[in-house]
Amino acid sequence: MGSIIKKCIGLIFGGKSNEHYVSITSAKAIFRALKSEQNTKIFNVKTFYISREGKWYSHEKSILILKNELNIKELELKKTYKPIHLTEILNVEEIDVWFPILHGFNGEDGTIQGLLKLTQKPFISAGILGSAICMDKITSKLLFTNLKIPQVNYLPLHNYDPDNTFELKKIINKVNDKLNFPLFIKPSNSGSSLGITKINNIKELHSALKKAWQIDKRIIIEEGLNIRELECGVIGKNDLLPSEVGEVVYKSDWYDYESKYELENKLIIPALIDKNIKNQIQRFAIEGCKALNVEVFARVDFFLEKGTDKIYLNEINTIPGFTDKSMFPLLWKALGLDIDQLVAKLINIVIES
Repeated sequence: MGSIIKKCIGLIFGGKSNEHYVSITSAKAIFRALKSEQNTKIFNVKTFYISREGKWYSHEKSILILKNELNIKELELKKTYKPIHLTEILNVEEIDVWFPILHGFNGEDGTIQGLLKLTQKPFISAGILGSAICMDKITSKLLFTNLKIPQVNYLPLHNYDPDNTFELKKIINKVNDKLNFPLFIKPSNSGSSLGITKINNIKELHSALKKAWQIDKRIIIEEGLNIRELECGVIGKNDLLPSEVGEVVYKSDWYDYESKYELENKLIIPALIDKNIKNQIQRFAIEGCKALNVEVFARVDFFLEKGTDKIYLNEINTIPGFTDKSMFPLLWKALGLDIDQLVAKLINIVIES
């Protein structure tokens, strides 16, 4: 028998995003999975760290971060640690499959996907279009509305001008006519709940709009309901498969940045829900991903209204967290697919397609 030709995986992490450190933690989990006893027989790994300033570093420096042998601040301070030129990435011959684990801007909005497409190597992510659509809340919600996928009531604002008092009056009138408080004011393009404000009356609207505008001129206003937060993973390319459905139970008033990353949340897998509700959520997860051209892997977030059991699709995350405590890998673990197997399966999905 001939020896197995290993596939080389290019793991990209870090990035110019508020979720920089989450990306590093996710990358460490994926790196450990690729170095498992089984996976190390079939995969090699090349790592590429992107600093918060957008500088790329070679495998030799990047792998030290994943092994906890190099502090990020030390990397930035030492002048001997020179970043590599971006054009070098386009010419990395040994990479067989790219695995970008970049959360938020430049990672989930189609930017890194466009760059990797130029290398003519497959990558583990939704494509340019699907990534860009999912990152923009207004665009994705308009598509869901057209397909009659249930969502909470919302009002989109295109290129909002915080200094236009006439425009503000029109928005106030629309809000009073169409929506019920409490409301969530969100930037159309943002991650980790950054720039989002919950308001309970119309007097709080202007300041919330200004906060969202600092991140994006396109803003969306959503009704806030009394809900449970449910999530479902999806993997596949031509045929999409849903994971188990899980629930996030948080202590804060709503699932904001602090509750996502600084507080201890309770993950209930499987979620304690009726079988029919579970089936509907899994079906909507697949329909939503197909509608937005999302493939390979994603996490689809839902609201389940308390008292009515109405299901609302909230959003699709095209590069969900991949840490040992992240919902996405835990949802698949509940179906018997541990993180080592999950990483290998994702690689095989893009190789075999």
